[in-house]
Amino acid sequence: MRFAKLFSRLPVRSLRHRLILTSLVVVALPIAIVGMVLEYQGRQALITEKQSKLFALARILDGELGPGFDALLADLPTGWRDREAAIAHLNAKLAHLTDRVAQADSGVGVGYYARRLDAILTYGPSDLYGGTVGRSIDADHPGRRVMATGEPDIEFGSLVRGPVLNAMLPVKREGEVIGYIWANEFTKDVQRQQGVIDQAVIYSSIGGIVVALMLIQFTSRSLSNDVGVIVNGLKAMKRDLHTPIPALRDELGAIVDAINAMAKELLDARSLTENIMASVADGIIAIDVDGNIAAFNPAAEALYAVRAEAVIGQPYHALFVDGTDMVSVLLDTLETGRTHIGVTLTIPRTDPALKITASSSVLRDGDGQRIGAVVVLKDVSERDRLMEQVMQADRLAALGELTAGIAHEIRNPLTSIRGFMQYLSECRTIDDWKEYGPLIIRQVDSLNHIIGELLAFGRPRPPCIGKVLVNRIAEEMAFLARGKSDARIDLDLDADVPEIDADGEALKQALLNLIINALQAIEERPSMDADADAGRSVTIATRRHDADRVMIRVSDTGVGLDPKHLKKVFDPFFSTKAAGTGLGLAMVHRIVNVHNGEITLDSQEGKGTVVTLLLPIERPRTEAPA
Repeated sequence: MRFAKLFSRLPVRSLRHRLILTSLVVVALPIAIVGMVLEYQGRQALITEKQSKLFALARILDGELGPGFDALLADLPTGWRDREAAIAHLNAKLAHLTDRVAQADSGVGVGYYARRLDAILTYGPSDLYGGTVGRSIDADHPGRRVMATGEPDIEFGSLVRGPVLNAMLPVKREGEVIGYIWANEFTKDVQRQQGVIDQAVIYSSIGGIVVALMLIQFTSRSLSNDVGVIVNGLKAMKRDLHTPIPALRDELGAIVDAINAMAKELLDARSLTENIMASVADGIIAIDVDGNIAAFNPAAEALYAVRAEAVIGQPYHALFVDGTDMVSVLLDTLETGRTHIGVTLTIPRTDPALKITASSSVLRDGDGQRIGAVVVLKDVSERDRLMEQVMQADRLAALGELTAGIAHEIRNPLTSIRGFMQYLSECRTIDDWKEYGPLIIRQVDSLNHIIGELLAFGRPRPPCIGKVLVNRIAEEMAFLARGKSDARIDLDLDADVPEIDADGEALKQALLNLIINALQAIEERPSMDADADAGRSVTIATRRHDADRVMIRVSDTGVGLDPKHLKKVFDPFFSTKAAGTGLGLAMVHRIVNVHNGEITLDSQEGKGTVVTLLLPIERPRTEAPA
């Protein structure tokens, strides 16, 4: 790791030079290591060879000694008693042996040492070292250690004749060390031979590095040229994908083939993308991180009445009408990263103004980094026109159903009033009028109630929007409804539900209608045992549904609805209750729609009903791109 950091700091940026440096390190380091190992092993082999030779000479002298010094002194009358005479006698017997061995290998010195006499007996060649005969070795001489331990030893050191490599062999006779034999060679001779080995290793290493450098130079030049072809080809390909990189050989050739294949696939993908962009009926606009237009398909050209060539690279703001305060979902997505789906907008440049839906999202590269944003614009003017026609037809159909419902609701009281009046027209006493007059009044009041609800449904007042606390409205309506039934009303209110933009009075009316319907559904359920009656309850729950909406849920344990009635529950004058007008849920549905909310009803016959309202937290703004 440290080497890589150090290498990255070198002022070498050329691939060829970096390859040469790297190869030199890779080649020179092993050669140097091998050279050091060879030099070390050569030195060790030389020392081992010297040791073997010197010990071999010492063993020869040991064999030539025969039974030992006692046998050689047998013909000396004084024997061991006269030290000087014994040394001279033994030297005379052994000097020719040590001289012969020393003369056989130039530079080698050999000799005998007698432990009993504590003296050098011979030191060949005698003409050089004969003067040392009779001398005792020093107290710290390694020869004394050899005689004491009885083990052979070899040592570099400055001894009797100077710095030598000295091999010492103990002389043992009848289990007793009687002296030792040495064979040595000057250190300078050993070092000279080691120097020869070192020179051979150094010259071989240098030669290997030079040859490697030449091969590296040739290979790097060839590789650098091939890499240059790839680099130049990539630069040309960046401008024009139709320009392939020239073919190369070996692995680089495979890389070039892969790059050319990827370029062709990219060219095909780009062509496919361009064809798709050109053939899509929806307008597609992409901008980069700076808000400049990067893509503008033909459908977008038709929507904005401009050519792509005139706006590519220009700020997206350039498409907006001058002096108009408008909001763009595309720029909002670029700035905040928030995705917009199906936002209804208007393009006022056309006459009449086009109505579109816009869906925008963030564009990211392969690493997940934001590189811009894209918006898809769908012209829904014709769709809305057709929907308006369909809605008009639905309204006409609903008007027919409404007329039939009104006729049915009014006919029953009128029939009763007509029957009472026919009966009273034939009566002669005031008592009959007193008996049937209140009945006629109640039927007229019923007609008036129907007309009042119909007017409220047909001509709703415009909403009065303000900040509303949903939980407070739920608590108030639950309190008002508790006296209308003995069923339990439970509150499950989330404290995190925020204030919303809504008409508080309209929401109170809608929620109260839902609670009353739930209580009536519970009352219609047959009474059972006490445990079952304890489960007769209405639950009002509030939650934050998502980032933009809150939820109000009213659930009951009432009789539920037949599945075949679920599609008609919000229709005017549809009711499963004998005395119901069918305008309550229709009114709730209208109030929720006015608030741009959603209402769903889920009911299981015999188990209960759940009505869920989803209301926006904030009143939606009117947005329109230029």
